[in-house]
Amino acid sequence: MKSTTRGTIAAVLTAVAAAAGAAAATPAAAVPVPVPLEGAESALGMELPKLGGEVPVPMPGTPEGPRYVEGRLIPERAIPQLPVHGGLPGLGLRAPLPHVLGDGFDHVGVSAPASDLRTMAPGLALDVPLTPPNPDNFGLPDLKAPQLGVLAPVLQTVPGADLVTGAGL
Repeated sequence: MKSTTRGTIAAVLTAVAAAAGAAAATPAAAVPVPVPLEGAESALGMELPKLGGEVPVPMPGTPEGPRYVEGRLIPERAIPQLPVHGGLPGLGLRAPLPHVLGDGFDHVGVSAPASDLRTMAPGLALDVPLTPPNPDNFGLPDLKAPQLGVLAPVLQTVPGADLVTGAGL
């Protein structure tokens, strides 16, 4: 293999590694999805609404590992909660108005940008009905009530939207 070929392969691998590292470091992004209506506008000879959206790309996070607690035989979180970061889909719409609100208001626009969304999947916490070895009972464990708990899922977001009217938005 020539040295230029090896150099090119090394450069490509370096670029791919840098892109993968940057993608892992940035939060989840939204992919824009335009709705092409220009062909219908020219065919009909009229102004049609402009429509577009944003589809979020969910990224799984790193779950918290189980925590060992003194006095329990099973770790505190047997099945940990998995965090997922993503977003709510966004929407953008701009439509013509037939001068309903007056001469200066011939367009209306609605914008609901993609907003961040943080979630955590449900988890499970349980403990067996035995205690750790008891020295007063010749090293045998005592019985206790079994414990089972479901860690509730978490959902956090702050959505927003804008409604505007004006001339030729």
